[in-house]
Amino acid sequence: VVDHYEKPRNVGSFDKTDPNVGTGLVGAPACGDVMKLQIKVDEHGNIVDSCFKTFGCGSAIASSSVATEWIKGKAVEDVLTIKNSDIAKHLSLPPVKLHCSMLAEDAIKAAVKDWKQKRSNAEGGAQQQQQQAASA
Repeated sequence: VVDHYEKPRNVGSFDKTDPNVGTGLVGAPACGDVMKLQIKVDEHGNIVDSCFKTFGCGSAIASSSVATEWIKGKAVEDVLTIKNSDIAKHLSLPPVKLHCSMLAEDAIKAAVKDWKQKRSNAEGGAQQQQQQAASA
């Protein structure tokens, strides 16, 4: 935890309007932690980069840092198998901090969902343009 808290990896933001970027924004009302995790996905569905901004305790920041490290280079579908228990175990989080690792898991899923939605909207728009061109 200390290493990822004192030297967090991948802190920052991508342009959320980029169609290749998925953004997951999650929060824990109980403690006030907020985590934004973003993924950048290539045309083959692989995560080529990831970043985060987290407002919260050291365990939340460390969980975000580990999550962004673990998802880089993986296929979008593969990162959905990352569980909060894996992150918690890796960081040796105490039971009272498990919600921090849950935020990271939820943020990964939310970022993937956002990217898929953007891709679906883009594909739908392209199909609609093709149909309009064909009927013109």
